[in-house]
Amino acid sequence: MRAGLIVFCASCAILMGCTERHENASRSTAEIKELFKQWKTAFEAKDVDGVMRTYAPGATLVSYDIVPPLQFKGADAYRKDYSEFFAQFAGPLHIDLPDMQIEAGRDVGFAFGLERLSGKLANGTPISMWMRYTEGLKRVDGKWRVVHEHISVPIDMATGKARLDLVP
Repeated sequence: MRAGLIVFCASCAILMGCTERHENASRSTAEIKELFKQWKTAFEAKDVDGVMRTYAPGATLVSYDIVPPLQFKGADAYRKDYSEFFAQFAGPLHIDLPDMQIEAGRDVGFAFGLERLSGKLANGTPISMWMRYTEGLKRVDGKWRVVHEHISVPIDMATGKARLDLVP
């Protein structure tokens, strides 16, 4: 009887731990979705301050963007990149994240998918392109923040040129 009670109690403890992990993952996923919803709103408004609230402050952030240099280290460098990027566009920008995949635990997570950027450059040239993204996230002071971002486009290996014409 005592052995059965011990097995029963251990089983309950394991199941409760699994339920807690699932609830944490679900809550984390919802919080990360909300973070990117806020990022999208700020991005489309060309609001650099709003965009930067997505990212870890200080030197923690490392980003591999589609523009040079090879990497941006720290929030200040990435803020400058965003400011320069937004200045290249006239009128509204649109960003679509149709298939974001999120995996998250209590304090670490990642998101990835395809994103479509569209808008008009300051010289009047329309832009519509698909890119790939991967986001590494971490809780910083209790809030989800991107600590690593990787944006890329496929290249044609024979020419070394970006393939901006591809669509999913």
